Parts: sequence; C-alpha cells; structure tokens
Amino acid sequence: MYLMIVEDEPRLRNNLALEIPWEDHGIEVIGLAESGEEALKLFDRKKPDIMLLDVQMSGMSGLELAKLVRLKNPYIKMIVLSGHDNFEFAQIAMETGISKYLLKPAGDSEILNAVLESAAELREQLDTLHNQSLLTQKWTQHLPHLRELFLMNWLQGKYSLWEIAKHSSDMMMDLETPRLYCVAIVDMDPLQAAETRFRADDTSLLQVSLKYIASQDLEPEWMFLDSNGSTVILFHTSAVHDPEPFILYVNATIGKLLNIVKESLKLTASAGISEYSDQLIDMNKLYEQARQALQRRIVYGKHIAISYQARFEQDMLDLGQPNSERELEIGIETGNLAKALEAFDKQWNSLMLEADTMDKVNEIILYFGSLIVRLIQQRGCSVKEVAGSDFPYLLNLQSFATKEQVYECLQRIIRHFIAYQHARRGSAGHRMVEAALQIIDDGIQEDLTLYNVAERLFINSSYLSRLFKQETGKSFSAYVLEHKMERAKSILIKGAKVYDTASAVGYRDLSYFTKVFRKYWGVTPGEFSKLEAN
Repeated sequence: MYLMIVEDEPRLRNNLALEIPWEDHGIEVIGLAESGEEALKLFDRKKPDIMLLDVQMSGMSGLELAKLVRLKNPYIKMIVLSGHDNFEFAQIAMETGISKYLLKPAGDSEILNAVLESAAELREQLDTLHNQSLLTQKWTQHLPHLRELFLMNWLQGKYSLWEIAKHSSDMMMDLETPRLYCVAIVDMDPLQAAETRFRADDTSLLQVSLKYIASQDLEPEWMFLDSNGSTVILFHTSAVHDPEPFILYVNATIGKLLNIVKESLKLTASAGISEYSDQLIDMNKLYEQARQALQRRIVYGKHIAISYQARFEQDMLDLGQPNSERELEIGIETGNLAKALEAFDKQWNSLMLEADTMDKVNEIILYFGSLIVRLIQQRGCSVKEVAGSDFPYLLNLQSFATKEQVYECLQRIIRHFIAYQHARRGSAGHRMVEAALQIIDDGIQEDLTLYNVAERLFINSSYLSRLFKQETGKSFSAYVLEHKMERAKSILIKGAKVYDTASAVGYRDLSYFTKVFRKYWGVTPGEFSKLEAN
C-alpha cells in the first residue's frame, strides 16, 4: 500500500516518514508534502492509497485537501492528525471522508495501527470491487472486440499510416488530435511451486483477470491481450508539449496497478514500459521497447515495473518478431538455457531423421545456420560478438566433416548467446545506477529520496530500488545516508559550523541533523568538531 504524509512541521514530517517501520508492514511512503497545495500537485503523480494529514496548515487546510482528494479518488483512505479535541470538529472531518481521526501528540504505534487498519479496509473494498465478476466478465459487445483487434494489429506494425487513420475512424477512436503515446505490457508472474489455488492450466484465466482489473482502473486508456496473453496498455495524452508529467503518470499508474493485482488476486504481476512518441507509426517500436523491458524481470525478479530508456540501452535493431521456431525463441528470450537447448535438440533430431541424402543434410545445416543468425540479429546483437571463436565456422558450416560437429558448434553459439543476453541486460541497469549516483553526488545538499531520483530518471521507483541494490550491494536510503554523513564529517573537519554543515548535506532541521549524525557516528556534530579541534 502507498502512503503519502502531509505535515507542515518538518521535524514531525521526518519522524513520521523515517521513525515508523512502514516497510516491515507492507506500507511504502511514496511522498512527503509540507502543504495542502503541494500534496494536491503530488497526488496525481504518486497515486497514494492512504494519506496521513495534518488538519491545521498554512494555506489549504487538511479538511479542504481531503474534500478535493475525495473527488479524485473515492476509495482513498485519509487519516487526520489534529489538535482539536472536539466532537463537532471530528464529526465534520468524518463527513468529509476522513476514515480515522487521531489527536496530537499520537504515538508511533497508534499512527501505525491506524494506517494498517485503513489498509485492511481498503483491501476489503478492492476485493469487493474486483472479485465479484472478475473471472466471469467477458466482452459482449462487438465494437470493443474490433477495437482490441485494431490495437493489436496497429502495435504489432501491421498497418501503414493511412490504414491506421482509416481503421481508427471506423472504430470511433480519435487519433487526429495530436497526442503523446506510451506502451506498457503487463504480465502475470510465473506461479510459485507452493501455489495451491491456481495451476499452470489457469494461466489464461489469470491473464483475463489481470486485463479486467486494468480495464476497471485505467479507463479511458486503450488495451488488449496480445498473442502471449499479456495485457498491452496504450497510454495517451493530448499534452504533447509537456511529456514529463505524462511519463511520471504512466509509471505511477502502472505501479499502482501491480499493487491492485497483488491485493486482488494474491499473486504478482510485472510490467515493461516504453518511451513516448507523438508519431502514430511508432507504436510498433514502443511495443517492442515495452516487450524488451518486461523480459528483464528475469534479471530483477517479479512484481516490478521496468522502464525502457534508449539513453541507457545499447543500439538495438528493430527487425520485428520471428514467425517460427517459437520454442527456441522463448528459451533464448527468457534466458532458459535448458529449454533453448531442448528445443534446438528436438528440432535438429526431427529434421535430420528425415534427411536421407547429403543434399538434404546440407539444406538442414544451412537452415539452422540462418536461424541462429536471424535470432541473434532480431535482438539487435552482433553475430560476430555472440559467436566468438565459432564465427568463422558459422559463416561456412559445410566445412565441418560431420553433422555432429555442426550440432556441437551451434549448441556452443546458443550457450554464448544466452550468456551474452544476460550480460547485456545488466549493462543498461548499470548505466541507470551510474546516473542515479551522479544525481546523489550532485544533489547531496538536497532532500534526496528514492522516489524523486526515480522521477528524474523517468523510471519506476521499485525498479530503481532493485537495480541500486544489485549494483551497489546497498539499499538506496543506506547509500544516501552514508554519503551524506561522510560529506558532513569532511565539512566539519574543515572547520565549518554545524548549521552550515547541516544545510550543505540537505538537512533544514538542525536538531534532526544532530540526531541522525549522532546515531551514525556515535557523537553529535558539535562534539565531533571539538574532538577535531583538540
């Protein structure tokens, strides 16, 4: 569950965010706001499930904020922290849509329990909302089915520009208005061995359920089920001159959808998110970007939204999807060496069994050589790099004395290919983490959080969190704290005042900086300065 904290007192705001063990209870603090106005701006981007509100703030009050938020999301849970011990005031708050009313100073455990109770209530509402007809809902009207078919063909690159215009007009879909587009592919994660409620045979049922949940929560975005059963979502906005809010909205919306799926089905899903474009003919490219991003859950794990960004990628060839040899392709795409080799072995033996002349053997060898080259090129890889020392042999497979030697050569190339894919998938993540580290280093004087750094990189915060831990061996927050405390120590050694040091490493509350410094180094900043002076 996502939690946003709105409190105008800096120390209390920091204590609420950092001193309560939210993550231990499945709560993720995704935004801090010091005013109602700031909270309202963050709301659409962050998509919180629960809000912890201060009532008395300068400018917009907590109750005014609650009314506006309720109009945006009738299911939002709001908990008020108030100094008013007055029944009439509390009654007004409850009529506004406040679910819990806590008096200041409330203890950490009381606040945590109130949030957890609200989370439990929201889960029950989501269960009611999504499960009543979740597994039985079907498209009963003809037009929605035609629209889905059009979207599928469009995103898979089967239409020219004039065909896109014609079919979209027939489907009563407005594509004439200039728009920005972004594609996301959402797919159920593989079932765990311990799963007892569903079996492998239920995959199609779960995929339909996922799309139903998405259709209920992502109206009016366009979507369809692709040939793999994944839910493909085409996001669109008419704000063509301001792409940043659009991309942040897509990331927040997909993150929220994955959480709703988890709460509703008690299973996880993952997503791949493309870049954006304002060109109708680019939809196949965006679809391929989303597909490539989703494949990286093999590296980063399940329940994750992965963003594709060309500036962190190696150059890719856009040659479309293969039309055959599906089993071998799936093994290579998923990095499943055993499955790839099994598919290759099965196909090799099947064809060679029928080869009763030397000409037929040579034709089969030529076929497999072409197949391997095509699969490598379709993923934007260098054949020479993948094949390595076997590259000269791949160019002339007929030079081998026996078909067994050809078989062994092709098997080696498949092994190299899968290893090469694993290494390349990790390289984009490495460059993203490098960019995050640069932001941290350049902005050490700022209030750095995982969420605002992820926003600067236009990627999902959960994706950045896993990348960061994988590349550095540390959590994002632990790294930032270590970096700030090391910088603070070096500044104090140079003789700077404690107040100036706190400001230089992003702490506006001097007492809070002192508390963090003492917890990290064992002494206060003032005591450290005296020790250095002596």
